[in-house]
Amino acid sequence: MVRVRQAALLDNLEKLIQVPEIKEYYLYTNRPELKEPASRLGVQVFLNTADPQTFHFGQVLKSAVLDHGLQRVFCLSGAGCPLITVEELKIVARRLVERENYVYTNNTQSSDMTAFTVPAGFAAAQLPAMDNSLALALRDQLGLDMELMPHTLGLLFDIDTPSDLVVLGAGPFGGSRTRKALDELKLDYSTLIAAKKILSAEYEDVVLIGRVGAPIIGRLNADLKLRLRVFSEERGMKSLGRIEADEVISLLGLLLDHSGVDAFFDYLARVARCAFIDSRVLFYHYRLKLADRERFLSDLGRWKEIENTWLRAFTRAAVNCTIPVMLGGHSLVAGSLWALCDELSQVAGCS
Repeated sequence: MVRVRQAALLDNLEKLIQVPEIKEYYLYTNRPELKEPASRLGVQVFLNTADPQTFHFGQVLKSAVLDHGLQRVFCLSGAGCPLITVEELKIVARRLVERENYVYTNNTQSSDMTAFTVPAGFAAAQLPAMDNSLALALRDQLGLDMELMPHTLGLLFDIDTPSDLVVLGAGPFGGSRTRKALDELKLDYSTLIAAKKILSAEYEDVVLIGRVGAPIIGRLNADLKLRLRVFSEERGMKSLGRIEADEVISLLGLLLDHSGVDAFFDYLARVARCAFIDSRVLFYHYRLKLADRERFLSDLGRWKEIENTWLRAFTRAAVNCTIPVMLGGHSLVAGSLWALCDELSQVAGCS
């Protein structure tokens, strides 16, 4: 994950320096290995030597804005929007130059990219510890007029989990550094390839579960011949503070309590030909304290290496299901599905 995200970041920096409206570039990172390649691209690099567990995004952003006297800021998370085009970056920059009292974001509840004008009172704002809710904080605390960026592959796809790496690696997208890093990983694409065959067929049943938004449902319905079965729950659980308040509750989790994981996946195979599941809702429903390693192993279907008893059983049942089941985070049922739709639509258009 780290290697691909770093490659995607450098690919994006190379795009950003082609945007004439952007005059200065700052990279705040705890990865010293990025300093040399980013500096060669003309970026000023600031290394954070503090414990990553204590990193506070809002405080670092505020300091950067005030220290450099910035009036207009285009903030992009480390590996956010790795498929954005130079033209899309130019459009965002022009929009920001033309507007006042303005915030422009790719996702109101989980922003990876936020462009904003710096208002009076910015120094006193309580910016969030994570970038997900930055746009909401700027709107609600400082009264900036918010606008949502259009839904495109470049503005939606993100690298959050290994599932996103699988989708990216098996597809045609990504910059040269990103493609090279993916090729070196030797990922298993078999489940995704099987799922793609279902998505490419005519009127097969496909299940989407988790933080599924209306835009991806609309896109799939418009461009692919599918019968969608969708259960969307707990959208905004991070940005609305539901995780910290232990308020996350999942209907799927309640069903699993009654059926058990093996029976649930048997049911799933009876109603669909493939499934995409945002498993993070379940993790917080069950109050599981999982390390990245455990979550990522589940995304990759490597259940034998998982120590948590419930997650091991859940992942094993997903892998052994008679239909292809993709597990991942919110990005799986958002940007990654969008990427699959773009890819399969292009193939259909060429056939």
